[in-house]
Amino acid sequence: MIDLPFAEKALTGVRAELHDCAFPLLDEVVCATDPVTGFKDVDYAFMVGAKPRGPGMERADLLKDNGQIFVGVGKAMADHASRDCKTVVVGNPANTNCLILQQYAKGIPKENFTAMTRLDHNRALTQLALQTNSKVTDIKNLCIWGNHSPTMYPDVRNCTIAGKPALSLIEDSWKINEFTPRVQKRGAEIIDLRGASSAASAGSASIDHMRDWVSGSSEW
Repeated sequence: MIDLPFAEKALTGVRAELHDCAFPLLDEVVCATDPVTGFKDVDYAFMVGAKPRGPGMERADLLKDNGQIFVGVGKAMADHASRDCKTVVVGNPANTNCLILQQYAKGIPKENFTAMTRLDHNRALTQLALQTNSKVTDIKNLCIWGNHSPTMYPDVRNCTIAGKPALSLIEDSWKINEFTPRVQKRGAEIIDLRGASSAASAGSASIDHMRDWVSGSSEW
């Protein structure tokens, strides 16, 4: 785990909590405030750190500060990370941060850098499940198109719920007027509700993203 020097104490607190979870696959946690230690031979990188979005802010507002962060991180990865390291960028604006990181992480294949939209996918799953009184595990072949922003489009044309076409179970008016805009703007809704940007749900989605990237998915 890597963070800036001023956050070192908090970082060790996260390590303490990880220890207290007694995860059976967790052998060691290294806390680092320097990129040499932090990125040494890393195989899977979760770029969750970035200046968070606050009330009234769009993702584009974060570009100036977060862009500089990812220049430095990219250079550190170029010097120290595994040559086949797989990276998922969570910090917004995720697509642009990912592109910056990819450009500066010389020597690592471009296709090994991804920006997360799995959170939007998971949000859409739950909204469909709630609307149809289903379980998220009943829903297959849902797709999210476009940028991780209010312009994204949750696509249910090929989606099934418990084996039935999703379009046969939902109203067009709900899909257009409630479902799509809620998925698009869910991040802002979370900020309004909890006074901070998505945390636990974003972390969970990043794990889903990396697991399916590495192990494959049974859908599609």
